[in-house]
Amino acid sequence: MTDTQSSTVDVFGVGNALVDILAFVPDDFVAKHGLNRGAMTLMDAERQGGILHDLEHISLVMRSGGSAANTMIAVAQSGGSCYYSGKVAQDTNGEFYRQDLVAAGIEFDVHPAPEMSGPTGTCVVLTTPDAERTMCTHLGVSTNLSATDIDLDRLSRCQYSYVEGYLWNGEDTRQASVATMEHSKRQGVKVAFTFSDAFLVDIFADDFRNMIRNYCDVVFCNADEVRRFFGEESLPVCAEKLGELVDLAFITDGANGCLVVENKLVVEVSGFPVKAIDTVGAGDAFAGGVLFGLTNNLSAHNAARWGNYLASRVVTIQGPRLEGFQGDKLGEVIGS
Repeated sequence: MTDTQSSTVDVFGVGNALVDILAFVPDDFVAKHGLNRGAMTLMDAERQGGILHDLEHISLVMRSGGSAANTMIAVAQSGGSCYYSGKVAQDTNGEFYRQDLVAAGIEFDVHPAPEMSGPTGTCVVLTTPDAERTMCTHLGVSTNLSATDIDLDRLSRCQYSYVEGYLWNGEDTRQASVATMEHSKRQGVKVAFTFSDAFLVDIFADDFRNMIRNYCDVVFCNADEVRRFFGEESLPVCAEKLGELVDLAFITDGANGCLVVENKLVVEVSGFPVKAIDTVGAGDAFAGGVLFGLTNNLSAHNAARWGNYLASRVVTIQGPRLEGFQGDKLGEVIGS
């Protein structure tokens, strides 16, 4: 039995397991392919293949990814411990995903889907010169994640579960999310949820509202998502409204940092000024930093400060995650 199997683990993450394919592209590439700039577009393998064909002369980088997986990596890089549940296929990309995630320090052993079920999901991340990221996602077998894939025994040993909003886009993955939250509440595991993307808010706002009321201890979202959620332009007003639904929420606002809403009190936590080259993964890294803080006795304010720091480092590099251990900087960051 490993240490993580016999002791408390910080976070149990659930999400769409996707291999990220990262590319820097010129401004006109996004428009040429009719993509919604700065957002995530779901597409079939044929359309994604056409985009990859046009990238064949551009240097590409591959990473194990998906929003919740990137967040778990940020928790681990901070010094925390994590499990991750997501579905990959028994194919080359699936094996790459497993090895890459385990090498990053994440416990991941969900049984893969047979290759005949379809390929491992992939997300082509296009970053333009203004550091904006546009994502082109073929979900593949990630949508096959079901409630039966959730290891309830492992979940019971965690302090928090963390569920990404992207899972609401599929019936099986939605049920896996609900099963995770329900078991968490039964076992005294706190539930954290992230909106993930504004398009999901547009479609599932009522579901999210009910789910937050019934299950959530912590909510993560960005300024655009929360404005869409409440149909309100004023960010402080949105924060107050979100505080009526949940005890603790974190609203990221780009270079400005974030708002922390704790027991209906709204506090601004400033960001770290940097020159961004690629914003992909910033929100995921922020959530990972916060979750590490919340599970390791930091105040919500200091957890947010650590999250802001990790996000500020991620936007200075290509791709959604940092390399190596980051926790040695914690004391300096929260003490400054």
